[in-house]
Amino acid sequence: MSKNLSQLELLIELEPVAERELNRHLATAKNWHPHEYVPWSEGRNFAAMGGADWEPGQSRLSEVAKAAMVVNLLTEDNLPSYHREIAENFSRDGAWGSWVGRWTAEENRHGITMRDYLVVTRGVDPVALEHARMVHMTRGADTPATWDDTNVLYGLAYVTFQELATRVSHRNTGKVCDDPIADKMLQRIAADENLHMVFYRNMCGAALDLAPDQALEAIAMIVRRFQMPGVGMPDFRRKAALIAKHGIYDPRQHLDDVLAPVLRRWNIFDRNDFGAPGERCREELSAFLEKLQRDAARFEERRDRILMAEAARRLAAEAGDSGRA
Repeated sequence: MSKNLSQLELLIELEPVAERELNRHLATAKNWHPHEYVPWSEGRNFAAMGGADWEPGQSRLSEVAKAAMVVNLLTEDNLPSYHREIAENFSRDGAWGSWVGRWTAEENRHGITMRDYLVVTRGVDPVALEHARMVHMTRGADTPATWDDTNVLYGLAYVTFQELATRVSHRNTGKVCDDPIADKMLQRIAADENLHMVFYRNMCGAALDLAPDQALEAIAMIVRRFQMPGVGMPDFRRKAALIAKHGIYDPRQHLDDVLAPVLRRWNIFDRNDFGAPGERCREELSAFLEKLQRDAARFEERRDRILMAEAARRLAAEAGDSGRA
């Protein structure tokens, strides 16, 4: 049976891994510039400078694309809260501190690029967007009370899944924007998120080798209690439902594209180094994943019925308009 390590012991033991992963990341990451992904020639003044203020007809984005872009951007906006969380979870010294600083700087590019794109192309109402930013950042980001937000293992497990979930969301948002510029921009951002996920995934994998039972307890708790970091933003529930309904980020993607590949990479269900506490966590995790499988299937069935009914209503309305014409 593996013994539990203190937070300090975990940080010290994992420091060489953090240094190795940081160096791998720096050698792999592509340096890019936000201004290169924004169509500046489309920009014009708003009323405060003699131009015209935003009107809904100016946007070329669908309602689904607008909702997804706003959720993704406001999620990126809460960077100060995330920086505080991971700095407190990990350390501001050595390789840990270097990673925290690098990760924060890279993440900041995402919000800069997305906001510039939306304002320049008039994709969404900039006044409503700024109001939502103020509300969301003032509230900050809170971890659920069911886990210890000062625990390095909980932090590593959460950001592993969260970074991959954000990658999936950005990538699929780009596809529904029906704009090659937005798609290219979000592909670039998604690539960053994937590299961040790899850092955290490898760190958490090393923690599993170091303290199997302790790490699995954190992983299982995060999987069972996972929520996206944007959960506290204005109108999140409605926007998240719309995003799920149109396949940008839904229960099936959360299970098949986020949870399953990471758990498979960690070899969770084939390892033989767990003690009794780890075995209990593994059984609970397996049961929870089976429940998610059933929930995802029910969601898909319900969504298919709703989308078919909506399509039938549109066809009936179009036929009625054609008959009147």
